[in-house]
Amino acid sequence: MANDDRSVRDDVEGHVEHEDQELLARLQNGRDKIQAELAKRITGQADVIEHVLIAMFAGGHCLITGVPGLAKTLLIKSLGEILDLSYRRIQFTPDLMPADITGIDIIEEDKLTGKRELHFVKGPIFANIILADEINRTPPKTQAALLEAMQEYQVTAGGDRFELDQPFFVLATQNPIELEGTYPLPEAQLDRFMFNVVIDYLSAEEELEVALSTTSRQGDDLQTVLHGDDILAFQQLIRKVYVPENVGKYAVDLVRSSRPGSPEAPDYVSNWVSWGAGLRAVQYLLLGGKVRAVFRGRYNVSIEDVKALARPVLRHRILTNFYAESERIKPEDIVDRLVADVKEPSSGLS
Repeated sequence: MANDDRSVRDDVEGHVEHEDQELLARLQNGRDKIQAELAKRITGQADVIEHVLIAMFAGGHCLITGVPGLAKTLLIKSLGEILDLSYRRIQFTPDLMPADITGIDIIEEDKLTGKRELHFVKGPIFANIILADEINRTPPKTQAALLEAMQEYQVTAGGDRFELDQPFFVLATQNPIELEGTYPLPEAQLDRFMFNVVIDYLSAEEELEVALSTTSRQGDDLQTVLHGDDILAFQQLIRKVYVPENVGKYAVDLVRSSRPGSPEAPDYVSNWVSWGAGLRAVQYLLLGGKVRAVFRGRYNVSIEDVKALARPVLRHRILTNFYAESERIKPEDIVDRLVADVKEPSSGLS
């Protein structure tokens, strides 16, 4: 079995390294250019930027959580400028209706025949990159209209189905401290986001740099570095990256350990967790791990890749209970303990 595993790994790595070597180089070069362009406007936040790019190249959607003034919207808006893709911003408010997102049927009269017909006018969801700003400020019915498009990559209106253009990314922001007038996303809807990326405050030096630069000059113009076809090709390439059996088993063990009542779950999970992560968490840990591996010049996923993505993948998929809240235990604390406690399976390679 060990020899078979090594043989499969060598075959996959050889295929990626030779047939797709040029595409891999373009991906890594494109990543570097995106980071260089973003650095013109965004100071620090290296981990946040990497997680957003991993989600994009993996074909997943990303939720960005942070207090006001940490450049959440600026980051996503700048990414839309860097990529040669259509970009729309939707400001979520309590009075936003589903039709404001998906589109609406209007009656149009044919000037020649005088006949009136319904005509569908596409909404802002028909773009490649969607900035869903403050998604938790709109009622669940309107949230669902967006999340359906995220899952199905289509919009249904008046009995007709309209396919969304690919690539399609939803990058949503939410403010965790203003609870009045907000509608928190249900767990089932949160699960559709690949990552929940948390933006924290900058260091004192970085804050000074931002303050001096933004009060002395206008923002720099950004250059387009990638096109839609490039991203679709990169997404196909990422699927070819090899996942060793022990890495896959570690991802499964890590996720199963987050579920209270599971044989793999430690006591503190049973004490603090009401609901753990599902299968989609395993899929996103491995898919994100593939992108992270390629970013670092490797064509196989390591356990370190899975560990590095545990927080953004699992933090919004672990629902803590009253006991955890009373002890001020956050989902991130549980994820960190699981990463430290779950044993790494042996590779099985001699």
